[in-house]
Amino acid sequence: MISIRDFRQDDSPILWALFYNTIRNVNIRDYTEQQVEAWAQDGFDSHLWSKKMESIQPFVAEIDGLIVGYSDVQPSGLVDHFFCHHEYQAQGVGRALMTHVFKQAGAKGITRLYSQVSITARPFFEHMGFNVVNEQQVEVRGAILTNYMMERRLDKKHVIHKQCLISKLNRPPAR
Repeated sequence: MISIRDFRQDDSPILWALFYNTIRNVNIRDYTEQQVEAWAQDGFDSHLWSKKMESIQPFVAEIDGLIVGYSDVQPSGLVDHFFCHHEYQAQGVGRALMTHVFKQAGAKGITRLYSQVSITARPFFEHMGFNVVNEQQVEVRGAILTNYMMERRLDKKHVIHKQCLISKLNRPPAR
C-alpha cells in the first residue's frame, strides 16, 4: 500500500538518489546522455539539495517504509518536482502523489496547477488532466532540453473554500 507523508530533513539524500536514478534510468529514453548528465549531475551538493527540498517542502510516497516518489505543490500552484522511483514506475505511485497534490491544492484554494514537464512525464500528466500550454527549450548547465509548460484547472470538487473548511472544523463531533 502506498502512503503519503510530509517531508523530513533526513529524506534529502534519499530524494536526491531517487531524482538522480530516475533521470538516469527513465528519462534517458527521451533525452541524450549529455542532457541527462547536465540534469542529474554526478557532483551531488548535499547542502544545496537540502536547501531546495526545505524550500519546496515535498510530500513523500512510501511503500512499506521505502521512499518510492515525491512531489510538491507551491502556493502559486507550481508543481516544482514530481518524481517516481525508477523501479516503481506504472505501479500507482504517480497517481497517488498526483491525487495528493490535487487534495493539497484544493485545501489551499488553488484553482490552477502548472508544471514544467519532461518529454518522459508528459503522457502521465496528460492522463491526469493536464494540458500543454507550450513546448519550450530550457538550458540546464549548458545543455538544451525540451520540456512542456503544462497546466490543469481544478474543478470545484477539488477546491475547499476556507469558509467551508472553518465551518466544518467548528462543528460538534457526530454522536
